[in-house]
Amino acid sequence: MRELENGQGIGREQRELMLGQRGLVVWLYGLSGSGKSTIAAAIERHLSAEKVLCRVLDGDSLRSGLCSGLGFDAEARKENIRRAAETARLFLDTGVVTIAAFICPFRELRDLARQIVGENDFVEVYLKASYEACARRDVKGLYAKAEKGEVPFFTGKDSPFEEPEPISSAIILETERHGIARCCERVLDVVLPRVRERVSPDYD
Repeated sequence: MRELENGQGIGREQRELMLGQRGLVVWLYGLSGSGKSTIAAAIERHLSAEKVLCRVLDGDSLRSGLCSGLGFDAEARKENIRRAAETARLFLDTGVVTIAAFICPFRELRDLARQIVGENDFVEVYLKASYEACARRDVKGLYAKAEKGEVPFFTGKDSPFEEPEPISSAIILETERHGIARCCERVLDVVLPRVRERVSPDYD
């Protein structure tokens, strides 16, 4: 009751104690069409089945709301990721497992997200798929538009995509070779033990 007596709010550890889980940010990135939204949704379903409170932050959703008005040039991309990472950090502070799904093509942007979230709470997941494979899927019709010059700064065509460094700790999911179930399993093998770490109170 000390927090009530001294007027202080509750902190992350108390929120995690109430939820019975640890917060975490799972940062999925890759080319458009690499499977980010599909795998993010699958991870969310699996975690929910395990009674883990989680939330997906999808690039398309943020672009239509919080990040509406931003373009796709370098500065706009950076601001888009900054806002996304700050939002993920707010969910993290609430004890929620946040599954972020963004193209996030540059290492600088992933480093920015990691810095905002915090190294210990950031799980980097790269969805590896070739430009050609993503173009064949083209569920949004973006690749067809890009070929016509209708999508400026299109990642993989007009704007580069930087894969993680070989020494990176990123989980790499080869979505051309493996299905949704196997990709999810690889992520959950890392995420679930961390989410289920014993949560103990630090107050009376």
